[in-house]
Amino acid sequence: MDSYVLGLQEIDKTMTRLVGGKGANLGELSGIGGIRVPEGFCVTTEAYKKLVGQTPELNALLEQLSLLKSEDRERISEISGKIRNVIECAEITKEIDEAVTRKLIKLGDKNAYAVRSSATAEDLPTASFAGQQDTYLNIIGKEDILKHISKCFASLFTDRAVIYRMQYGFDHNKVHLSVVIQKMVFPEAAGIMFTADPITSNRKVVSIDASFGLGEALVSGLVDSDIYKVREGKIVDKKISKKKLAIYALKEGGTKEQQIEPEKQNKQTLTDEQILQLEKTGRKIEDYFGCPQDIEWCIYKGEFYIVQSRPITTLYPVPNINDGKNHVYMSMGHQQMMTDVMKPLGISFFPVWLKKITSGPVAVAGGRMYLDVSYELASPMASKIFVSSGLGSVDILIQKALTNILKRKDYIKTLARGKTSMGLSGGTMGQVASGFIQARKIEQENDAGLLHKIFAKHETQVRDLEQRISGKTGTDLFDFILQDMDEAYKSIVLDNYGVGIVGVFAPNWIKKNMKKWLDEDDVTDILTQSLDNNVTAEMGLELLDVADVVRQYPAVMDYFRHAGDETFFEELEKLQGGKAVGDSIRDYLKKYGVRCPGEIDITRPRWAEKPTMLTPLILNNIKNFQPGSHQIIFEQKRLEAERKEQELISRLQQLPGGSQKAEKARKKISVMRNFIGFREYPMYAMMQRFYVYKQALKKEAALLVQKSVIQEPEDIYYLTFEELREVIRTNRLDYSIIIKRKADCEVNGKLTPPRVMTSDGEIITGEYNTGETPKGALIGIAVSSGVIEGRARIVLNLEDAHIEEGDILVTAFTDPSWTPLFVSVKGLVTEVGGMMTHGAVVAREYGLPAVVSVENATKLIKDGQKIRINGTKGYVEILES
Repeated sequence: MDSYVLGLQEIDKTMTRLVGGKGANLGELSGIGGIRVPEGFCVTTEAYKKLVGQTPELNALLEQLSLLKSEDRERISEISGKIRNVIECAEITKEIDEAVTRKLIKLGDKNAYAVRSSATAEDLPTASFAGQQDTYLNIIGKEDILKHISKCFASLFTDRAVIYRMQYGFDHNKVHLSVVIQKMVFPEAAGIMFTADPITSNRKVVSIDASFGLGEALVSGLVDSDIYKVREGKIVDKKISKKKLAIYALKEGGTKEQQIEPEKQNKQTLTDEQILQLEKTGRKIEDYFGCPQDIEWCIYKGEFYIVQSRPITTLYPVPNINDGKNHVYMSMGHQQMMTDVMKPLGISFFPVWLKKITSGPVAVAGGRMYLDVSYELASPMASKIFVSSGLGSVDILIQKALTNILKRKDYIKTLARGKTSMGLSGGTMGQVASGFIQARKIEQENDAGLLHKIFAKHETQVRDLEQRISGKTGTDLFDFILQDMDEAYKSIVLDNYGVGIVGVFAPNWIKKNMKKWLDEDDVTDILTQSLDNNVTAEMGLELLDVADVVRQYPAVMDYFRHAGDETFFEELEKLQGGKAVGDSIRDYLKKYGVRCPGEIDITRPRWAEKPTMLTPLILNNIKNFQPGSHQIIFEQKRLEAERKEQELISRLQQLPGGSQKAEKARKKISVMRNFIGFREYPMYAMMQRFYVYKQALKKEAALLVQKSVIQEPEDIYYLTFEELREVIRTNRLDYSIIIKRKADCEVNGKLTPPRVMTSDGEIITGEYNTGETPKGALIGIAVSSGVIEGRARIVLNLEDAHIEEGDILVTAFTDPSWTPLFVSVKGLVTEVGGMMTHGAVVAREYGLPAVVSVENATKLIKDGQKIRINGTKGYVEILES
């Protein structure tokens, strides 16, 4: 085998490092029976390394390039230009020259060839890098081909390729380039075929773009193409474009743009028979590679040739349920305020708890949880109740997407059918009925002390759990955890059905009747400020008290900027004031240390495990607030709620039957303020238990490390709950599973999970009614009333938050762990959420205008821009470019 040149028939998918992604794929394609691939060969990465290795000045330039960031465009352009010039001017060695010559003589040195770049970071399952390096067509003669090989090598350092690698974290020194040289096909037409619809992601629809001449006209955007959609051997849609231009090959070499004859401009590029033939070819290639493909094709004398096939890297995975039926999947992450990728242990553990609340089947796709709602949608009666129930208060775009799919009557008829899982929130009919009776009694008694009794009971149970679990190990530990989760469900959910019902019904009554009697909207936003029993809201305010201790000690504040978790408290106590600060933080963590961003994933580090996650929030509080702000803020908001209540009561008393209406309203407001905070408690209570379970599992992980079953304790996070039980039982593990799943998590982390999708992979979307919103405004859901202007602060990770006074927080989603940041901002914008999600509830209690479910807010709004959010009508305006 020649180390510098390989024929396509000698290449397979294992040779990416030698011939790049494009070359490896073409080698594989050449081996598929019935698939025509133009003859050719690859100049390998060994040739590239040989060429650049003889140019020592490249190392200094590459070192300069490695110090830059993708924003340094001018400097990138300057250095990249120098690198390209050095490579193009470098002489191709005699060995490479001779190897290329031998292949050209064999194929025909008088033929025209396509010379294409093929990088080792290209056409990969995780990133396509398509179009980042150069391609040259219709190159004739050895000397010209050698010159264009050097041009391809140099194109590894085009500005766009360099910036792309920086953005994806690829090392310039570790990406090499091969060059594919193939006999030119001079096609009548060419184009691109996607074996999954790139618009809807439907895996059953093939999408074909076609235009006359060479495909470069289409790829470069020079011409509009015909677009054909084919589903299971039937053409389901056509768009015939007017095609004025095409690119054709010149006899002497090179290409040219050419006007298409007027009578041909509106002609369908491919016949229907050719379209169906191409679809079959696409499906054959897809089956061979095992995933949807982006395929470049051309047709010459009625024969199709494939000149490239690469994975479609932008498709979101579909749950692996192969029962031959159609299914619809609804994102649980959007409802749980956790759209980040979850590790296998987390994604297998949380549903154990979730299934106690809903009996619906939980599917996994792309490292996220999805609920299979096919049975609900297939039932005419259940579908109406299911879609119109509480979904809108959690995520309106999910509700609208499901409404849209219900309009497709023929599709709904094909859905899998079975018993629905609606309506009881995990309880039996008798338990729910008992809950309503309990709720009536709770409302009548209106005893605020009831919640404190519930909280105290649970705290005792958690301390007892810590004692009981300490002696458990091996598979006994797993049995114990499952049993305790049953007990926790009864204690946290079933025993408190009535309390939860009161906390929902009272505000609904107030909203409905204040609108009816006084034409007042959103009154509960003010009336629910500064509650005494909302554990999430208290968590944010109590961190202000920690900040008041820290602010007294400059050395501690400085330490916070570089502290590490391993020795956090040990190093802290060496400083002046360190003990006082340490005691304050420990007290805070004792109560709230079980929380963290993405807390439904048990594998996420908790504040108690990583206290430095809190230090930026504490420093923000010191910077933005005066000492004693906890009580000042709480009292200010409490007085606002009190004044609003007095105003409403006074106005009601002026109405016919006013005394009775005022008395009812006063009672309902009192009930609401006493019990609405409870809806934040069940998740907190469950997270307390999750933390105890996790500490026990970490002890088992440490034993597995000692036995050399795993390499590091965190490896257990890449096993499911049942897999981990089996590994602990047998002390055996195929470690390649861990390696693969770590890579999968990295890939899945870059994907954007859809709210609703079908088993065909089709992403179903919902849309807003723009109504009276200002032109250009970003539409969302109003969840906390008020209008505020300020600087947008884009925060994607809580520990990276640096907030100034007057900032508006813009983020993808928030869960309870974000609450300490809420005290520092003036408003909230999220991409996910609804009226009853955590961010909305806490925003109302803190009196922050908030708009949620603003799609792509973190991309459309730039950090530092001045924006105006309308939390009453539900939109965001960008006030400066």
